[in-house]
Amino acid sequence: MKPRRLIDPKALLSIHPTVRRRLGTTAGAVTVGLVAFAFAGAADVAQKMFSHLSRSVPWAPAILTPLGFAVLAYLTRRLAPAARGSGIPQVMAFARSVRDTRARNLISLSTAAWKIVLTVAALLCGASVGREGPTVQVSAAIMAAFQRLTATRVSSAMVIAGGAAGVSAAFNTPLAGVAFAIEELASAYEQRLAVIVMAAVMIAGLVSQGLEGDYIYFGGMHQSLAIGMAFMIAPLAGVFGGLLGALFSRCMLFFSRSGGAVAVWAKARPVAFAALCGLVVTVIGYLSGGATWGTGYDAARQMVEGHQALPWFGPAKFVTSLATAVSGIAGGIFAPSLAVGAGVGNILALGFPGSASGAIVVLGMVGYFVGVVRAPLTGVIIVAEMTDSRSLLLPLFATALIADAVSGLLCRERLYGALSRTFAQPPPA
Repeated sequence: MKPRRLIDPKALLSIHPTVRRRLGTTAGAVTVGLVAFAFAGAADVAQKMFSHLSRSVPWAPAILTPLGFAVLAYLTRRLAPAARGSGIPQVMAFARSVRDTRARNLISLSTAAWKIVLTVAALLCGASVGREGPTVQVSAAIMAAFQRLTATRVSSAMVIAGGAAGVSAAFNTPLAGVAFAIEELASAYEQRLAVIVMAAVMIAGLVSQGLEGDYIYFGGMHQSLAIGMAFMIAPLAGVFGGLLGALFSRCMLFFSRSGGAVAVWAKARPVAFAALCGLVVTVIGYLSGGATWGTGYDAARQMVEGHQALPWFGPAKFVTSLATAVSGIAGGIFAPSLAVGAGVGNILALGFPGSASGAIVVLGMVGYFVGVVRAPLTGVIIVAEMTDSRSLLLPLFATALIADAVSGLLCRERLYGALSRTFAQPPPA
């Protein structure tokens, strides 16, 4: 007697295609919310475990971090090469070549599973990574899997919707998910895509908020700036954020495709190079008292809430984030970029004693984040939603637009778009 299938393909095919697509979108979005919640919990536990270990056994990171980087780089290359780095470039690459069967590995469930494991392991080693970019890749994989399960053709629109739902669930910021789909994931924004994206984002966001509550990711910023002071600081945050963001992007692109001696050596000896990057992260972590290890979430939250940090936290976090990002291990740059931006704002606040330092930190966050990602609308919405700083919307937009312009002058290519081409499939022989 043949075992009964949970889902009969013939029965599915008898359902109208539009109904099948909506079923797949709804089920996929619910699953995205659940998986993002579990991923966030695992990432938080991993970071806390490393922090506890570094405090109780101070010499442990000296061994664990460089060795962990080397092991993770080796495992990524051997077991899941499509899981390296952020995950957003992979989604963009797949969306452009959705009909190429060789691109399926970029958002397969196997790659998604490895992405979660490798990112959590990176946080266990003290790597300066975030889970938000990886959540985008994992979410796109889940959405594609549900489309196949419901006998629906996997389209670019569905993959983009999955990625956008991942942003919504990871940051608990539904509006930012829609904005990110418009600015980064979709090269052409159509009305049909808008409906799919908004449905997936709302469902994933509701699941995430239902499980975790309507929390504010980086804490509430309840300070304000006089309008004259705000528009004096916004250009500074935009210029400095744009400059540093462009520098980060150019360094990333140098290591991803340059023929320079350093990049050639790194590509020829990826495990040794990853260990060297881990050593850099270790040394700076010790010098900063552990502040630069992990996502940088705690340090950024303290600065947003008005507490001063070491002036060199921003530059130190910049170096550790760059070392982690070019090492070849899995992990995102969203949260570390926001932490670096908070450090930029912290430095700017020193030049304006007596002003609301938390508000200046928020402007620094959006300036650097937009300088790296080159998505001003996403940057403003995501920072405003994560810090409850909607009273600063006009200065935030001014900062974002200036940062985007400055970064574009120094690095013409958008980082995620350029990195996505490294995952492009070669033409068939």
